[in-house]
Amino acid sequence: MHYRELSGTAQTAYAQLQDVALAQNASRSVAQLHGSFARKAVKGRDYWYFAFRDGSRVHQIYVGPDEPRVRRLVEAKQAAAVDGEDLANLARACVAQGGTALLAKHLRVMRRISDFGFFRAGGVLIGTHAFAGYANMLGVRWTRGDATLDIDLAMPGKNIPIALPDAPRVDLHDALASFEAGFIPASASGGKAGPTYLLKGDRDFQVDFLTTRDRRGDGPRDIPSLSVTAQPLKFLEYLVEAPTQTVLLDNLGHHCVASVPAPARYAVHKLIVHGERDARYRTKALKDLDQAAALIEYAQANDRRSLEGAWSDALARGPGWRRRLKQGVAALKSRYPDDELDLPQKLK
Repeated sequence: MHYRELSGTAQTAYAQLQDVALAQNASRSVAQLHGSFARKAVKGRDYWYFAFRDGSRVHQIYVGPDEPRVRRLVEAKQAAAVDGEDLANLARACVAQGGTALLAKHLRVMRRISDFGFFRAGGVLIGTHAFAGYANMLGVRWTRGDATLDIDLAMPGKNIPIALPDAPRVDLHDALASFEAGFIPASASGGKAGPTYLLKGDRDFQVDFLTTRDRRGDGPRDIPSLSVTAQPLKFLEYLVEAPTQTVLLDNLGHHCVASVPAPARYAVHKLIVHGERDARYRTKALKDLDQAAALIEYAQANDRRSLEGAWSDALARGPGWRRRLKQGVAALKSRYPDDELDLPQKLK
């Protein structure tokens, strides 16, 4: 078995947390930003401001005069704080009952990226953090394949509009550079900032920006709307098509709503890209197979229809896709010869 089911208590705690967190995220406003309201008297009249910290700097946003509409926003912030403690209790209960928690530092980075609009701009969390996020969403605990150090973030398409109607616009480069000790971009060709950001003092912890490949080739590509550079990857368009949302947790009770690929697509994509790894990345290639096996096993037992849809889509994309998928399946069967892999369609 590549997974074990969580207890009913853990599944219930996560389901309740997910319902509230997704609802809050959908109606996100200044009331949910990390900061506080302050009332100031100016020439005999009271006005409200919202203060937030960006690195070492404190900024203030003018909200409006002290009137019922503005006071409702202030009250919503206070209510969100109460709800936040309830959510933290649910998150801790889920983790205490065997739910999956990310490292606190990793979750803080994703919360920061989320606050600055990455997911609302169409960005998708991929890689092992997404795989770890599936566990609570599916009500299971993976037995292997969910240990990770890198955060992989994908931006689909050539142009990604970013709209932040409810938050100050801060680009992702600044968001990472001002995080705790600060991330610094590794150099790409020509000395330009590359798609990988390394944390000062912890070079094993990195954030990678990726995007879909097109006729412009494989070179790192500037994403002006987000002020970062991304590395194009083959087959990424399949992975990030029609993403879903999950709620990521840490042991402290913090959470972050993130967009992630559909689990069945993630599994099929891992088989397709397995053979693309060269010998230097054997460990990652084996992890690809471990994650694919876990998700396929789950889907065969619980969500076969989604697996069949993802599988058929990949097969329909051409002979190159079918050849790579066939190679991935062969590698999966070699690694797990005793598994009963009842895959949807035969590969020709």
